Amino acid sequence: MDCLFDRVHHVALIVSDYPKSKHFYTEILGLPILRETWRPERQDWKLDLKLGDCELEIFGENNPPARVNRPEACGLRHLAFYVEDVQAAVDELEKRGVSCEPIRTDPLTGGKMTFFFDPDGLPLELHE
Repeated sequence: MDCLFDRVHHVALIVSDYPKSKHFYTEILGLPILRETWRPERQDWKLDLKLGDCELEIFGENNPPARVNRPEACGLRHLAFYVEDVQAAVDELEKRGVSCEPIRTDPLTGGKMTFFFDPDGLPLELHE
């Protein structure tokens, strides 16, 4: 059977503190802003960021329910970013005040990988 899809168009995240998350994703991680929209009908912000050929949508919701993470719940487990050099990316993140887990080797792909977390505790992976 042929695949119906070409690529991922966007990934959407709901955040609990819009200014803090906007700062994290744009100033710390360096994702460029495509659009920032105040949606008066929902009383929230929507931030569209460029991530390669994909967009990362950030929705600033008032009082969203907390993310279930242990035990892991059905749904999005983590968001993984491809990097050429995990160690260099970790070094840069740590200079920017972001702590990362120890680098390890993915037993299936053999690539180096590690995790860090966004302001709401969403696991973010670096993978080379």
